[in-house]
Amino acid sequence: MSSRLLSGRYELLEKIGDGGMAVVYKGKDRLLNRFIAIKILRPEFTKDATFVENFKRESQAAAGLTHPNIVGVYDVGREGNINYIVMELIEGRTLNDIIEDEAPMDYKKVIDIRKQVASALKIAHKNKIIHRDVKPHNIMITNDGIVKLADFGIARAVNDATLSTGSKIVGSVHYFSPEQARGNYVDERSDIYSLGIVMYEMLTGRVPFDGENPVTVALKHINEEITPPSELVAGIPPALERCVMKATSKYQTNRYSSAEELIEELDNISFVTDVAGTSVFASTDVIEKNRKRKAAEAAEEEEAENKKKKKKKKGKRNAIIAAVIILLLAAGGWFAAWKMGVFSSTKPAPELRGLSFDEAKAKAEEEGFSIKKGKDIYSNDYPEGKVCTQDPEPGQEAQKEGTITVHISKGSKEGVVPNVVGMKQEDVEEYLKEYGYILGNVKMVTDPAEEGTVLAQDPERGTPLDKESKINIEVSDGKGTEKGTVPSVTGLSLEDAKTRIKEEGFRVGRVDYDWDNSIDKGYVIYQQYQANSLLDKGTSIDIQVSSGPEPAPETPEDTATDETEEKQTEEEPAENPEG
Repeated sequence: MSSRLLSGRYELLEKIGDGGMAVVYKGKDRLLNRFIAIKILRPEFTKDATFVENFKRESQAAAGLTHPNIVGVYDVGREGNINYIVMELIEGRTLNDIIEDEAPMDYKKVIDIRKQVASALKIAHKNKIIHRDVKPHNIMITNDGIVKLADFGIARAVNDATLSTGSKIVGSVHYFSPEQARGNYVDERSDIYSLGIVMYEMLTGRVPFDGENPVTVALKHINEEITPPSELVAGIPPALERCVMKATSKYQTNRYSSAEELIEELDNISFVTDVAGTSVFASTDVIEKNRKRKAAEAAEEEEAENKKKKKKKKGKRNAIIAAVIILLLAAGGWFAAWKMGVFSSTKPAPELRGLSFDEAKAKAEEEGFSIKKGKDIYSNDYPEGKVCTQDPEPGQEAQKEGTITVHISKGSKEGVVPNVVGMKQEDVEEYLKEYGYILGNVKMVTDPAEEGTVLAQDPERGTPLDKESKINIEVSDGKGTEKGTVPSVTGLSLEDAKTRIKEEGFRVGRVDYDWDNSIDKGYVIYQQYQANSLLDKGTSIDIQVSSGPEPAPETPEDTATDETEEKQTEEEPAENPEG
């Protein structure tokens, strides 16, 4: 497929990757004149209309994520029967390749990689996006050591449509959480479980569960306990092992409640290696936190044990009650049996929220109820296609063999604005309708781009916005460009500099960061074009921003507790047709 041009814009240069779901090509965006990665879905995944729609929606939502540890998604499109994603091109290696070469890996490197992945998940989870397929193959390490997490939203699209294609199970079962293996509702803690499995593999060189087929592996995630990594590899610090074991607990409630909590835990772990082996030293605060954590873990274990005993006791009690009922009925004790509730006409309604309609129906019928579908309504708490409210509510007494009405979520009323920059004006209105938006004002702008090409949009792509809102666009008249005067932005704050550049008719290009001892952090120290010079309007202007004074060289003691600060580079969302 190399040398093909997609949508008249994206040129395929060479194949650089081949996975179970897609083929990845190195490409070039002719409009923005930059190299990109283009992921093309395999044909078997494009035959299901539900999957294609979910894939487009989820990938578009992922395009709104901007973070140094997330592979940027620039565009999602379709040409004929080809569905593709345009992404940031990463120069580096996958974590899977690094594990094959280096595992068991040094624990300090493991912590650094895990913290960066957790930082990516933290941003995604705050935007209500669950990755669902965290694995070494989706984690890239750049040549500069920056960790990049890719493929947000694809696993969600697969799960919502089907878990298998033919006889092949979709997804990476070695990194599945138990709730994914069961087909139950997943949340942020499901990603934390998968990241814990990745960390386990980095530390030991192997995944905790393996088998002859995916079903066997999935059942092990559900039923079997993980062997502590220290039993496989010597020298793993105890605090780090506890962190891995907590992240990979079979029960969601026992894991870290958020990626932010996981990052805080990793920040609290401090290690020193001596001649006798690996020891753990910590500040007074850390020791106290560890003491409290141990106490909490002990309390959790005790509570779990008590629950087991109560469950066992309850089973015995139910058996005794059943025997008593039989005796009462045999003896003609109808009144006594009625007093015990044997003939009660009500029972508690089951919990159906978070299930699909088919799952809710099966569970309701299992409990002796019928089910009726009510209206589809917007919900910020439950994803599209899941039960978000029910009547009667869970636990409320309901008539036996009665009907439970469920309302299905239409997803959040707040959608994510798709990208229309680079499209033809005549295609925009229908495209926006697919995402629930309306074409607003159309402004013609003098520009060398082909007549009718969309140059800018308001709001920008990735902006959270209620559906049925209007999207305004600027369109090229194809008549060339007009000159503008380059503004002076050196010494301005980043936001003020962006505003000035746009006010003068230019576009913001790359935003780089560097140390500077004379200009405060967050202020511009360099601009690409000289102030007051003439330049075609619409041209992008790169700027460099101060990261503040360069920190003093670290001492060996500091190195044990502090993470190395990396320079970061961010790129303004692609609103400029010239790049």
